[in-house]
Amino acid sequence: MGTVIDSHFLALTAIITIVYQLLFFIITALFKFDKVTDFAGSTNFVIVAVLTLVLKGSWHFRQIILTLFVVLWGLRLAFFLLLRILQWGEDRRFDEMRNNLGRLAVFWIFQAVWVWAVSLPVTVVNASDRNPFLKAVDLIGWLMWAVGFMVEATADQQKLTFKKSTENRGKWCNAGLWKYTRHPNYFGEILLWWGIFVASTPILKKAEWLVIFGPIFLTLLLLFISGIPLLEESADKKFGNVDGYRLYKQRTSPLIPLPPEIYGKLPAWFKSAFLFEFPLYSRNFPPEEQIW
Repeated sequence: MGTVIDSHFLALTAIITIVYQLLFFIITALFKFDKVTDFAGSTNFVIVAVLTLVLKGSWHFRQIILTLFVVLWGLRLAFFLLLRILQWGEDRRFDEMRNNLGRLAVFWIFQAVWVWAVSLPVTVVNASDRNPFLKAVDLIGWLMWAVGFMVEATADQQKLTFKKSTENRGKWCNAGLWKYTRHPNYFGEILLWWGIFVASTPILKKAEWLVIFGPIFLTLLLLFISGIPLLEESADKKFGNVDGYRLYKQRTSPLIPLPPEIYGKLPAWFKSAFLFEFPLYSRNFPPEEQIW
């Protein structure tokens, strides 16, 4: 019934996302309360996935599995980030936005686009009447999601534990997975959403393949806009003149987990070409002779 007018739920999910994000934007703007920002984004994914599954009413196994994946990811991330910001007290990303309604609005618009775009594979799967037998690509996608989910959840918890320790105040996190990549949480998130796309491919036909825009958008967002660049800039300003941090950055992959003994010996061109070590991540890194 839900697909009579909007055969792929694209307009429906866009409207729902806009309304949901607008609600939280109003709360943020009126009360200067930005602790619910990440909660609003993560739970929006859950709403989109569950609603499209229920409205279509097909309840195909592939639809149920991918919806369940989104629900597990979204709820874990939403409550983890909410509890974390309640403990920390404020979200520094909004220091320059709280009194600038225009910039705040741009942020929420961008968040709405993020939710709608990244949800595309699940939205189209849930709207589809096709239900082919499970294929190897389904299992590959599910495995990618499982690995990505565990990596992201583990990395988040490791960093939270690290920061809670009084012994680690004023230090950068290099424990657990953070020893092998400077951003293991982002690696996990990118991997799991590509996994969802891969698992959606058995039902895709013709223009439906454009849902690949979802994981591509997420990857570009984290690599070049709101993810790694912002955190690298912040860390470089704080620790750029600390020998230990300089060594950590030179020997630790920005995204893909690798042993530091191997990554540190790779040539700069190889790191940049194949391992996402872009000059963008060192704009605020104080120049000095390379440390090994």
